[in-house]
Amino acid sequence: MAHTIADLPISIEFFPPNTPVGSEKLKTVVQELAAVRPEYFSVTYGAGGATREKTLATVREIAAAGFEAAPHLSCVGSTRALIAEILATYRAQGIHRLVALRGDLPSGTAVAGEFRYAAELIRFIRETQGLDWHIEVAAYPEYHPEQRYSKRDLQHFADKVGAGANSAITQFFFNADAYFHFVDEVRALGVTAPIVPGVMPFHNYARVAQFAARDGIEIPRWVALKMEGYMDDAASIRAFGLDVVTQLCERLIKGGVPGIHFYALNQSGLTLEICRRLGR
Repeated sequence: MAHTIADLPISIEFFPPNTPVGSEKLKTVVQELAAVRPEYFSVTYGAGGATREKTLATVREIAAAGFEAAPHLSCVGSTRALIAEILATYRAQGIHRLVALRGDLPSGTAVAGEFRYAAELIRFIRETQGLDWHIEVAAYPEYHPEQRYSKRDLQHFADKVGAGANSAITQFFFNADAYFHFVDEVRALGVTAPIVPGVMPFHNYARVAQFAARDGIEIPRWVALKMEGYMDDAASIRAFGLDVVTQLCERLIKGGVPGIHFYALNQSGLTLEICRRLGR
């Protein structure tokens, strides 16, 4: 069991840039974050595959720079033929790691396509491509925002792993107890796959609070009140946010997590500083 971040695999998530300037900036960010030796960089995929080409281009650039890249692949609104085509494209790029998700329905769409759940996507990949891919899935320590019953959400997660996922990355959270409780619950269902906690540095408090509210993630009241009390004092927000997230990581590492996944939001500064404080 790793007791310091120096011994742990870490991974870092980006979103596909929308502009040529954003793409150039991300190339620099990738080089800066290479200093903490991430196992891989993952790249998100918009609702209904809205950023499919941009995801592919970003993954291609990361791979071309010599790093392992893991594209997100969402199946909602998609067909078997299209998923097979996307996988063939990634395979040709030498990509062999995926983050398989159901994904969000694009607004105005009522049809889920040929796959309703991520478990169906994973089963399809395993049936048609065997064990060629390392498949990550999403986990929700505070439960999926669309799921009213925790028991059902835990079963959905167990189904995804049972369908052939290798490991999982959690939605970000600020309450370590929620993560440890989730792991205990799914272990009781027979899930043995590694569950890597997802950590979101406070890049921008208002934006992180917005994500948290949308996805049913609790920001501890004392953290929220302190952040709001700083108003537009950016330096204090940054310093306090770094302390909160570093302490969260310390607690997770002490609890024996199998790795840490950083939601970097295409920036390097905070992730590098947290890793530095943790001794990496």
